[in-house]
Amino acid sequence: MTPTASPHLPEPYPAARFIKEIGRGKDGARSMTRGDARELYGAMLEGRVSDLELGGILLAMRIKGESVDEIAGFLDAAEASFAPLAAPAGPYAPIVLPSYNGARKMANLTALLALLLAREGVPVLVHGVNSDPGRVTTAEVFQALGLAAAGSHAEAEAALAAGRPAFIGIDALAPALARLLALRRVLGVRNSTHTLVKIMQPFAGPALRLVSYTHPEYLAMLGAYFTTAAPRERGDAFLMRGTEGETVANANKAQQIDWFHAGERSILVEKQNLVQTLPDLPAERDAATTAAWIAAVLAGTIPVPAPIVEQMAQCLRVCAALRHS
Repeated sequence: MTPTASPHLPEPYPAARFIKEIGRGKDGARSMTRGDARELYGAMLEGRVSDLELGGILLAMRIKGESVDEIAGFLDAAEASFAPLAAPAGPYAPIVLPSYNGARKMANLTALLALLLAREGVPVLVHGVNSDPGRVTTAEVFQALGLAAAGSHAEAEAALAAGRPAFIGIDALAPALARLLALRRVLGVRNSTHTLVKIMQPFAGPALRLVSYTHPEYLAMLGAYFTTAAPRERGDAFLMRGTEGETVANANKAQQIDWFHAGERSILVEKQNLVQTLPDLPAERDAATTAAWIAAVLAGTIPVPAPIVEQMAQCLRVCAALRHS
């Protein structure tokens, strides 16, 4: 019997035809087209896919892995699910810092990069999770620095207009995405949404996205996405191995940064083993200690680690060029 839509519920979306193709295991599965992926993920965001089918889709994609067309279609639907932000006028295009991992071993210095860039006049949007058990999130470091999270798009835009970095939780930025992201607690594993939030571009105009990866297969897939499938009018992207998953440069060693511009890929920073002189880093990774150390760096009493200086310089150059392109 075919389910019928309630006047108070969204119309059910039959997803079995897609599960049949993507659910055949890593070797037997077939990938969706970009259009089909957009349609399916859009229905998932709208709550039109049953819980049983939704779980099947997320686990099938976890096993199969996303193709470039699939991640492109998913991202098309994801970015269409929330209203874009407006960036303030100025000499720099905005920069987007996704923060969904936090720190387990090293201090989380994403807030330092955001504050340094904002001090130079770059509109900086940081979006991510507010908390994550066992990890120190960027939201917690910002809070320890006395910078409250934006509770809405309007509050984020006001912070940017005032020259402050804006942190906004994914639940306030894109509630439909937050719902799918939270399914990790139900299923026990990450899903495609964890990749999407790291590559989405929340602004109406062009911006520079800082994107990190943790597994080599994502370096290949995301590299192919940004060179062949990413809309060029959305701006540029830097791709680097994450510092515990965060998009800030590792303070102890320079990591390769690839720049994607107009479908072309180039290396901005070469990988190094260790910096010549190890920086004076926070003694502990907790939010209060990290915030106090960041405040000292901003005051000039502790030098900025050299890899972060280099990352910031590249961001400033590209954001300036993007604004005038």
